[in-house]
Amino acid sequence: MSPELIISIQKSDKEAKRWFFDLYFSRFAAIAARYTKNTVQADELVDLAFKNSFTKIQHHRFDPSSDPDIYLENEFISECIAFVKNIRSEYYVSSTVHPTANTNLKNYNLFENNELIDFNNVDTLTFITALQKMVPAQRLAFNLHVVDGFSLSEVAAKLETSEETVKSNLEKARFNFQKNIEKDLKSSLVI
Repeated sequence: MSPELIISIQKSDKEAKRWFFDLYFSRFAAIAARYTKNTVQADELVDLAFKNSFTKIQHHRFDPSSDPDIYLENEFISECIAFVKNIRSEYYVSSTVHPTANTNLKNYNLFENNELIDFNNVDTLTFITALQKMVPAQRLAFNLHVVDGFSLSEVAAKLETSEETVKSNLEKARFNFQKNIEKDLKSSLVI
């Protein structure tokens, strides 16, 4: 995003806002799809994110040396977390899944040593669908740590929880993610 675009948005230029929307829509929509459980929630989150982005741009002075794209993506991820946590009826639903793997050898690299699924050959729709089937706490931890690359301590801070809770959610997320992909792949073969 150019400094000129930022200045134009700060002046409430409708054309600049439209250009900003076109520039960021696909990025925000893809992130929203990963963090929410369905397209209705994703659409609602994207609408909210754009409203809040315009407000933040209008009231924020960007450091010319900082990258506005990184700033906006981090702000959008924060919006995703708040959005999911505000759906109280879903967020506090706990998973009844308890992986039975060897508890002495916990591995939080979700794609290492997996003999069941070749994740390089999983299409985007299957990936997103598998994420959307997870309970929200697992989906948040998975997205933040695995997809967005935040450390366990950063995820814990963003979710306002302990690292142990994040680790537990990641362990359950690994199990559920694999299970969801396996189900999807099996159902596509049965046709």
